[in-house]
Amino acid sequence: MTTTLAFLRPSAPAPLAASRGAARGLPVAVRVPCRSRVSAAGVSLGSEVAVGSDALFADYKPTTAFLFPGQGAQTVGMGAEAVNVPAAAKLFDKANDILGYDLLDLCTNGPKEKLDSTVISQPAIYVTSLAAVEVLRARDGGQNVIDSIDVTCGLSLGEYTALAFAGAFSFEDGLKLVKLRGEAMQDASDAASSAMVSVIGLDSEKVQQLCDAANEEVDEKERVQIANFLCPGNYAVSGGVKGIEAVEAKAKSFKARMTVRLAVAGAFHTSFMQPAVSRLESALAETQIKTPRIPVISNVDASPHSDPDTIKKILARQVTSPVQWESTVKTLMGKGLEKSYELGPGKVIAGILKRINKGASIENIGA
Repeated sequence: MTTTLAFLRPSAPAPLAASRGAARGLPVAVRVPCRSRVSAAGVSLGSEVAVGSDALFADYKPTTAFLFPGQGAQTVGMGAEAVNVPAAAKLFDKANDILGYDLLDLCTNGPKEKLDSTVISQPAIYVTSLAAVEVLRARDGGQNVIDSIDVTCGLSLGEYTALAFAGAFSFEDGLKLVKLRGEAMQDASDAASSAMVSVIGLDSEKVQQLCDAANEEVDEKERVQIANFLCPGNYAVSGGVKGIEAVEAKAKSFKARMTVRLAVAGAFHTSFMQPAVSRLESALAETQIKTPRIPVISNVDASPHSDPDTIKKILARQVTSPVQWESTVKTLMGKGLEKSYELGPGKVIAGILKRINKGASIENIGA
């Protein structure tokens, strides 16, 4: 039996959802034949997706956003506030049944090495971030804030959290997907020697030139690419260990301020994660996904998707595709975003937002 919490409202049937979209000035889905559609990020969404079926949120006008963190935001002590909010504590209880271990104890007490592992950190951040929604709800005026949210997105793993908040799937189904995702990405990392490094102080064009120079010195299987387009001056590069070492060795000659090797299992958001795709596809095929009640911006193409089948394809592809976070934030702000909330552990997203726009309004809500 699954639970749909107050913020996980079931999506309306197609006619009702369409009428709501029209009432908000959004285009109503119309199924017509089309050729394969390619996103701005160059990702083919497949010829089987009809124009209009995925266009419900095409002209979204964001004002207030929930932003959810990704792997790396975890820290020992997170979740401590959840024990004082029954609805938040209940999420951890449900997580324990699904995961088979005491997640809240790991979050609050560690050890750090275990919490930092891919298979633990991804479920931990997902649950803690949704618990933060309940912590906010319990505050004076918190429900009003939640009701005002008209767009959401998350950094890598955080996209699953955003989809759960938007009602695309239940808390339980989302956690099962995240659990499998973490396990599949860990197994893919174990299968090949790979790594990630942050390059600080260069624009994306210079980082690409750095990657090109590094790739000239290594075998094809060791090549690197930009995996996370985070914000100006901060781009993460993924690839084989020898390719990453070449990036680190050449960075200063390209005027990079520094490089920081990331504490992750492997080369996330590259072809190194390809072994995880089929496992995710199988799990997603068996998961009920509904049209989100508000736009959820994809990491793959910085666009919202409303068609459940398209969302499944995007999520499966996400682990091998670069994260378009910088484009996402710039698009939201360009469309009129006024206020953001970062829900979950850490303040990584707030820092990125301020790098893109110093005047951006964002508030952190932990749990």
